[in-house]
Amino acid sequence: MSRTFSTASDERSPPCGGTNHRVEEGVAEKARPLDAACARPLRRASRFAGAAAALLAIAGCATAPRFDAAVLEPTELADVPFFPQTQYQCGPAALATILAYEGVPVDAGDLAPAVYVEGLRGSLQAELLGATRRHGFVPYPIEATPEALFDEVAEGKPVLVLQNLGLKRLPVWHYAVVIGFDDDSGRVLLRSGTERRRAERLDGFLRSWRLGGNWGFVAAAPGELPATATPERYVRAVAGAESLLSPAAADAAYAAAADRWPEEPLALFALAGRHAGAERWDAAATAYRTLLRVDPDHAAARNNLANVLAERGCRDEALRQARAALDLVGDDSPLRPAIEDTVESLSGTGSGPEPGHCRA
Repeated sequence: MSRTFSTASDERSPPCGGTNHRVEEGVAEKARPLDAACARPLRRASRFAGAAAALLAIAGCATAPRFDAAVLEPTELADVPFFPQTQYQCGPAALATILAYEGVPVDAGDLAPAVYVEGLRGSLQAELLGATRRHGFVPYPIEATPEALFDEVAEGKPVLVLQNLGLKRLPVWHYAVVIGFDDDSGRVLLRSGTERRRAERLDGFLRSWRLGGNWGFVAAAPGELPATATPERYVRAVAGAESLLSPAAADAAYAAAADRWPEEPLALFALAGRHAGAERWDAAATAYRTLLRVDPDHAAARNNLANVLAERGCRDEALRQARAALDLVGDDSPLRPAIEDTVESLSGTGSGPEPGHCRA
């Protein structure tokens, strides 16, 4: 049985590691491994489930350079709504803040049943991301740098952040929303707790954010790319949201990535996988061929193109692509078993007259 490659992303059940919890002052964090993904073959029966193969690994931690506050421009998103939190419910309040700003008719009380865990007296980061997806948005985790945080705010996006208001060994976890920077006072402006316009010293805020893992995200409408988006982060964010988005919204999100990065293999692979998953075989074949013009040695794309061509009835060309994919991987490659399955499946189909479009 031939197989294709796809990406899975799920904060509830990390594909490459275990989980644990920590709970303080309204935040229950489900610890996850660093952004990484397990490339895995999917059986033909599941078609082209998901959108993009995670044939990548993102580097680990490095010490961040000192942030130069002189580069910050005064900014305040004054029309960001405010939802004062009740005890331990900073998560629902912060999430309501960014969703309401995007036009979602919601308040903290509406979100609490979905994201607040009574037994933990807090909200899991994964629940905040999941609730954002269920409301039709792509939660985009920003790069863990002050530059990325303030660039998003400067472009009109409030950023939901996790702070540790205590010490490393005695943490006090808290969700808030960054809405600006006051140049005159040198303070970061937030919707936080019971304060509509909390102003924190920049150094104090950056410390609390660093102790919170420099974690934060924005809510992006499908088809809208955050100001600081990168191909890897954005495709991963869309893949994580895809199952909860409408088909049209998922299409728009992947198309936006390919439009922004027309020569980025991962963005093209994601778009092709989306077309294939919807059985848009012609569009999928076009996207895979575009990718292969950019990266002829992309074995997963050749394997998937072979499966798409087979669906179109182009068995001879499909077999040629599958064999070419097999030539690109070594004996110890994790992709090899799936590609061998594709070759074996297509080799047993026989040859004969093919549809005219196969020669186009």
